Amino acid sequence: MAGPIAQMARHSQAREPVPYVSLSQHGKCEEAAYEERQYPAGKWACVTMGEPMYEQSISMSFMKLMRYICKENSVGCYLGMTVPVLNEIHLTKEGTELEREVLTAYYLPGEFQQNPPIPVDPEIHIIERPPLQVITRVFYGMTTEETILREISLFWELLGSTDTVLRETYIVASYENPSIPQRRNEIWFIRRAE
Repeated sequence: MAGPIAQMARHSQAREPVPYVSLSQHGKCEEAAYEERQYPAGKWACVTMGEPMYEQSISMSFMKLMRYICKENSVGCYLGMTVPVLNEIHLTKEGTELEREVLTAYYLPGEFQQNPPIPVDPEIHIIERPPLQVITRVFYGMTTEETILREISLFWELLGSTDTVLRETYIVASYENPSIPQRRNEIWFIRRAE
């Protein structure tokens, strides 16, 4: 696995942001508490894992995506990194824990949106995600099932009662390498389609 990690380290300077439009920002005490954004439709490379622990699922999925990004694709070259990498999660009916299956998604850089390189790994699928409107809040640190459930709970307290967002599906957006302890993450609440 050293190959893809070494290659990512060599290319770490350039990380293309996933495009979006900021619709509104809401703050408390001059600090942004959360933001509403619109993401356009786009092509994503996705892997679904259902390991016993959330951290295992995202780690294994990310390593598969790293190999795809670095060379294991139909063009045989480094594709470029985009941020954030998304982890779509679902809560159990009780809402007290995460379901095992986690979908990890990497946005294809602009130059590959029209003609995505085909993954060598059959578990990686290229999908076209429809436009997405989210309400997002930043948090820092490791992403474990416990921290994610806490962040979801804190965000619900901040938003108050609303039925305009999904209650069973959330997205954890990661902006930095999973090995960085105080990395920047966001929790995304997904707006219901109108």
